[in-house]
Amino acid sequence: MSVFEIRKDSFYLDGKPFRVMSGAIHYFRTLPADWSDRLDKLKAAGLNTVETYVAWNMHEPREGEFCFEGICDIERFIRLAGEKGLQVIVRPSPYICAEWEFGGFPAWLLKNPTIALRCTDADYFSKISAYYDELLPRLAKYQCTNGGPIIMMQIENEYGSYGNDADYLRFLKDEYLKHGIEVPLFTSDGETDYFLHSGTLPEVYKTVNFFNSDMAYSFHDIRKKQPDLPLMVGEFWGGWYDHWGEAHNGRSPEEFREAFEALVKSGASFNLYMFHGGTNFGFMNGANHTDDKFQPDVTSYDYDCMLTEQGEPTEKYTIVREILEKYTGKPAPKMDIPANKPVAYGKVTLSAYGSLFEQLSAMASRHRSVPVRTMEALGQNYGAILYRTTVPCYGEADLGITNPHDMAYVYINHAYAGRIYRNDASKKIKVSLEKGENTVEILVVNMGRVNYGRFLHDRKGITEDVTIGAKIVMGWDIFCLELDAPETAILCDTIPEKEQVHGFLKGSFTVDEPKDSFIDTTNLSFGQVWVNGFNLGRYWTEAGPQQSLYLPGALLKKGENEIIVLEYEQVKDFSVTLKDAPILS
Repeated sequence: MSVFEIRKDSFYLDGKPFRVMSGAIHYFRTLPADWSDRLDKLKAAGLNTVETYVAWNMHEPREGEFCFEGICDIERFIRLAGEKGLQVIVRPSPYICAEWEFGGFPAWLLKNPTIALRCTDADYFSKISAYYDELLPRLAKYQCTNGGPIIMMQIENEYGSYGNDADYLRFLKDEYLKHGIEVPLFTSDGETDYFLHSGTLPEVYKTVNFFNSDMAYSFHDIRKKQPDLPLMVGEFWGGWYDHWGEAHNGRSPEEFREAFEALVKSGASFNLYMFHGGTNFGFMNGANHTDDKFQPDVTSYDYDCMLTEQGEPTEKYTIVREILEKYTGKPAPKMDIPANKPVAYGKVTLSAYGSLFEQLSAMASRHRSVPVRTMEALGQNYGAILYRTTVPCYGEADLGITNPHDMAYVYINHAYAGRIYRNDASKKIKVSLEKGENTVEILVVNMGRVNYGRFLHDRKGITEDVTIGAKIVMGWDIFCLELDAPETAILCDTIPEKEQVHGFLKGSFTVDEPKDSFIDTTNLSFGQVWVNGFNLGRYWTEAGPQQSLYLPGALLKKGENEIIVLEYEQVKDFSVTLKDAPILS
């Protein structure tokens, strides 16, 4: 058993001063086979603690159905960190932000049309309590007071940038105490009074989040807030993330060195966010929504930090080692880090095909509704949703979609008619409706729910209505495509025209020795990729900046491997190439 304390002058671990020097690694963004490697590298950088969020939507994908296995085995991750001599900070608040789908909330919360999030709401509280009944006992046994490595836990995340309901924060705190959480609790917010005023509780320790080299400015307000307690940066942002359709982000090593050296010289404890970013596998990328613009995050969460997406040390890794050795007086830990060089496996021909529309009976659940319904209203979490109806002849007309979330493809009499994106200034396209009955189909692709700010209630699909001319179109067959079993797609050897794919493509490749690789997606347009049944994530070549998908070697097997592509638009060539480095536009 150990005791971690927050005293006036310092943190203390077992009665001795302890400076928290932490790096963030999210277990759910890295395959379990790679956890040990990433933790070894964190320790070799000179850090003594690892921090992780807990993603509710990974652990309770369906209400009442819990998962703590595989990539969700947080207990194994914590044990592994402890075995390596690392302390652990856990941030299990129901909301995590993290550029993660819906900020970690499970999508099924939005099936309730009146639920209020991140505030006092009976329905919301009941869902949290049920989840915490499963989660918190699993964490409590790994507290340092029980002989484990957990030294601190967060009760909410950057709440001061969202709301001001102190009763909500106190509810979360009480839930922790009810489940036997004994280690110090904390909050994390921006460094100014604007954020600290409503994001904290008087009796709970407060950390601040920022990136700059002016420590006097960044610590000014938190010193006033808790003058008798040690300082800690809950998130020191050494890199940044990317949105589709925007330039690649990052921070130069020179800028990072100046700021990190100032932080270490200050004597404050810190958590490097991120130390290793990892990947938004599957449908788990989040999105921002600012200035009436939807900004979905890319699949890579490389974050331009200490380790690359595939776990290779960067120049910033070396900077961390050098500065910690210089200012802590401790020699940098011995580095015995094996090379992890990705392999260029070459070209993979996509030789089998199946139209997405031909998969509906096998892959989709079908619903009948007079008005359009969102994914959440029909119990769907991720993937795509297809709306189908018939209308009489209107000749040439404007078809409009009010608030499509997010990418909508329109088909008239099974022929592609156009695309409407959530950010388009006009949400209308011209269509030609023939004499007699016309089939109208609208396929809407969910590109990730908003994870930050006041637009969290980001329901997917068609969120209001469809119009032709001035009329609202009613009477829909709706097909929910969760896309959780692409291997069930019915494929054939007949390949469509390059401009008219709109479906599944499949190929195979042979591996002698499984190693990391990167799938070059520049021959493709917009869609999703699976390898051996694992959903690697989304590509969007037209938008950039990401032009490849990270393929962890742990997903490959010696011999033949299968790749499935779901392409919503068109291709330049029916192939992808496995390369040894990522591609950015």
